[in-house]
Amino acid sequence: MMNRRFILFLLLSSILLTSCSSDDDDLVGNWIKRSDFGGVARSDASLFVIGGKVYVFGGYTGKKRLKDIWEYDITGDSWTQKADLPGTERSSAVGFAISDKGYIGTGYDGENYLKDFWEFNPTSNLWTQKADFAGSARYGAVAFTLNNIGYVGTGYDDNYLMDFYKYNPSSDSWTAGTSIKGSKRAFATTFIYDSKAYVVCGINNGSYVTDFWMFDPSTETWSEKAQIADKTDESFDDDYNIKRMNAVALNINDKIYLSTGESGSLRSDTWEYNPITDRWYEKTAFEGTSRSGAVGFSYNNRGYILTGRSSTYYFDDMFEFMPEEEYDEYD
Repeated sequence: MMNRRFILFLLLSSILLTSCSSDDDDLVGNWIKRSDFGGVARSDASLFVIGGKVYVFGGYTGKKRLKDIWEYDITGDSWTQKADLPGTERSSAVGFAISDKGYIGTGYDGENYLKDFWEFNPTSNLWTQKADFAGSARYGAVAFTLNNIGYVGTGYDDNYLMDFYKYNPSSDSWTAGTSIKGSKRAFATTFIYDSKAYVVCGINNGSYVTDFWMFDPSTETWSEKAQIADKTDESFDDDYNIKRMNAVALNINDKIYLSTGESGSLRSDTWEYNPITDRWYEKTAFEGTSRSGAVGFSYNNRGYILTGRSSTYYFDDMFEFMPEEEYDEYD
């Protein structure tokens, strides 16, 4: 009798363990380690993409802030250092590209919040100082480009912010834009889909924000999307655990993948957003070390996350996400 009970116990335990582990196995997506970033390990860098080249600027090593810029050739899988910024070293700056030029501005140099703005010409490998950002000096802002206009907003200047400003490279001028609705925020995440910009996540007065907004440049208006926490009586958001700061978003095959960041602890969980249905679905977690302050980019429906920090360690590794592949622990 005791033997039968023991065997039954083992069978039930096996079933329980299998069912517990199957949750992870059911998540789709695979992360593959790629060539390391060419510069020193860092967090809170800035990034823009021009053609088939990616540019990673500045950041913080844990000891000092940086003003170097590195070019990554996606096709050749190679890194090349370019000319340093003539201005101040900084972290948590914004970066965006318009046509064949890249722009870097705002940030924090360890003592001061910044509002200077710079244009980088990859062809000549030269920096040109442009008109200062029209808003207050700040760091932890977001930036995006729509219709050859640069947009910069939110962030922190000893207060959390919700304002936006527009940059016109033809006139080298800034004008006030439409402030985001809902919560003020810093260290938010932005992405582009269907010629519209989305701003999600971030922190405001010690709380991780859950409201999520879409900007339409044709009307200069913000529209609220479904919140990224369990805020309704419906079941679709029951398991949402998305809120965080300093995350990365990738656009791959018209789906958005949000990963890494922090919300009291470092995050590695990854969520897929469908802009058509306005719903989030959990995918395979980022397979590198959990981190915050990473940067990411998408190109030709491929998405990458690189650099960042843990509590005490700074990273120079890079991973590519394959959202439709099965998880493979050995690659």
